[in-house]
Amino acid sequence: MKILSRVYMALIFLFLYAPLIIMVLFSFNEANSLSNFTGFSLKWYEELFQSEEVLDVLYNTLILALLSSLIATVIGTAAAVGIEKMRTRWLKSTVNTISNMPMMNPDIVTGISMALLFAFAMKLFNMESIFGFWTVLIAHVTFNLPYVILSVVPKIRQMDRYLPEAALDLGCTPLQSFFKVELPAILPGVLSGFVMAITLSLDDFVISYFNTDGDFQTLPIYIFGMTKRTVTPDIYSLSTLLFAGVLLMLILSNLLQSHAEKKEQQRANAMRRQARRKTEGGRK
Repeated sequence: MKILSRVYMALIFLFLYAPLIIMVLFSFNEANSLSNFTGFSLKWYEELFQSEEVLDVLYNTLILALLSSLIATVIGTAAAVGIEKMRTRWLKSTVNTISNMPMMNPDIVTGISMALLFAFAMKLFNMESIFGFWTVLIAHVTFNLPYVILSVVPKIRQMDRYLPEAALDLGCTPLQSFFKVELPAILPGVLSGFVMAITLSLDDFVISYFNTDGDFQTLPIYIFGMTKRTVTPDIYSLSTLLFAGVLLMLILSNLLQSHAEKKEQQRANAMRRQARRKTEGGRK
């Protein structure tokens, strides 16, 4: 059974990662081919950095991902803190359900509903067109928010609820208590939500497609347009660089989270040892 389970897992990983391995391998191919590897070359990486059109699209994608992720992280963290401080159980449950709805909706439903909202606003204010960078940014912030909230809420629940009260007793204002005590405690969740938001924003096609005009393009929309003609090998190089960047962010996020959890465990162990010493001293 162990051999069969290992073979089964190996086949699953092969199925999942074989396309990525092929993409990375052929991004270094000398020839313009996905069936014949003629030799190792950096030619397509050189062409990538010489193509102004591709670099403009990459710039749009990165700026959009960073801005939407930062805004979603700030709003999502504040929303998570507010939700967890609600005292009415039914209200808290209702808000949690509403905040999770964008995750359960198909992307096409979210994309079309956002497009209809912007079209209604365009008619309401008698504008020629509002579709472009700002509409895509709002749409990305909207679908990133639930993932940030989902990452931050568990860390708030794991945090010692007496820490903010202790900070207030020691003279901190509520704002100082949040930035000096609560935020460091939930920081791993905030970073996880930020990385997840960047990854989702870089990957999104459907919502961006319905909420932009022809002037502002993200990388998925640009690649989709190329599939009607021919996908050039420099796109393989660009995809390889994006894959490496996202992988690096995920590794750093996991390392930071592991380091924070280790420090929290060390602090908890130190508090237990201190309490044990006090107990033993009291018995003597």
